[in-house]
Amino acid sequence: MADRTAGPEGIHLRDLRARCIIGTLPHERQTPQEVVLNIVLRADLSAACRSDRLEDTVDYARIEREVVAAVEASSFFLLERLAEQVARVCLAPERVDSVRVTVDKPGALPACRSVAIEIVRGR
Repeated sequence: MADRTAGPEGIHLRDLRARCIIGTLPHERQTPQEVVLNIVLRADLSAACRSDRLEDTVDYARIEREVVAAVEASSFFLLERLAEQVARVCLAPERVDSVRVTVDKPGALPACRSVAIEIVRGR
C-alpha cells in the first residue's frame, strides 16, 4: 500500500494532550485519562508560501481546538476508534489531503511508557 502522506509539505501537531474516557476496563470507564496525539496534516502549502496569508493555508490552530474538543467529548473503548474520530476532524478542511494520526495512551501497560495506535487517512 502506498503511503498517502508521502510528500514534502506537511503541518505537524506534536504532543497534543487531551483527557477522555478511553479503555475497556471498568476503572477506565470512570475517570478521564490523558492521551497524547501526534498529527501530520498533508496539504499543498505552495500558495501560503508565496502569499504569507492565513487564508491560503490550513488553519492549524482551529484544527487543534476542534481535535481537543472532539477528544474530550469522546468516550470510546478503543484507541483505534479515537484515532479515526481525530482523522475525521482533521480531514474536514478541504485543503487537507491526508492525515497521519498517532494516539498514545501513557501507562496503558505496566512495562511500557505508552501504547500507541497510528492510522493514515486521505480523501
